[in-house]
Amino acid sequence: MLLASLAGRPLAAQAQTPAAPLCIGETFTLASKVMGETRRLNVYLPPVYRDSATVRLPVLYMPDGGLAEDFLHVAGLVQVLVGNGTMRPFILVGIENTARRRDLTGPTTNVEDKKIAPRVGESARFRQFIRRELMPAVRERYRTTAETALVGESLAGLFTVETLLLEPDLFDTYLAFDPSLWWNNGELVRQAASIIPAYHGPAKTLYMATSIHGDTVVTARLTALMRAAPRHSITAYYEPMPAETHATIYHPAALRGFRRVLGPRKVK
Repeated sequence: MLLASLAGRPLAAQAQTPAAPLCIGETFTLASKVMGETRRLNVYLPPVYRDSATVRLPVLYMPDGGLAEDFLHVAGLVQVLVGNGTMRPFILVGIENTARRRDLTGPTTNVEDKKIAPRVGESARFRQFIRRELMPAVRERYRTTAETALVGESLAGLFTVETLLLEPDLFDTYLAFDPSLWWNNGELVRQAASIIPAYHGPAKTLYMATSIHGDTVVTARLTALMRAAPRHSITAYYEPMPAETHATIYHPAALRGFRRVLGPRKVK
């Protein structure tokens, strides 16, 4: 009798178990004195971290890290690569945007650059937020090692390259995809010609990739400058990806970049 009764009811009416939220990570907010606003951070923790009470992991920081931005697909990529052993486990910290073009650009004298947002050119302040407030908060909340990495695409790629050149001590590894090196008439790359030869600090690693819409000439020139740096100070990789567009490059470039510069370390 019950089966006969259910057979005549719509499938939705037969369902008894309510849907539950699907969680892939953690989120918290940070009241920033540097930025004068509250910032949201989204965090993915690999299984090896969740399954242990003592393991410590390096941290991969990511601007454009909101749920409506790039956090979900990059977290999924980290999950897959760590799971198949082609990337070392990292804690992923996504920094959700409030004023993207303000935070990810340096000063500019180009009139057209200044038209893209009401405020631009405050990347130095954004870096201070990361250094003075975000990184200490992450170290307090999670079991971390001293190793850090930064990944970004487009303006976030510009921010990544700028950080390597102007404040190289902030991260160990830098990944930039289709970096907007045209900003301020390409001044950052011109500055690199004098900054890079003078660098003699701890070893750094840079991975860059460009799509069919990226500036391959400028990116290749910057890579050449990096490779000409004092021996062992900067290791640079560059991969043109002409099959990708500016809209599609992030995921395939991150796949290759994470494997190349965040992969298992070779035993010497």
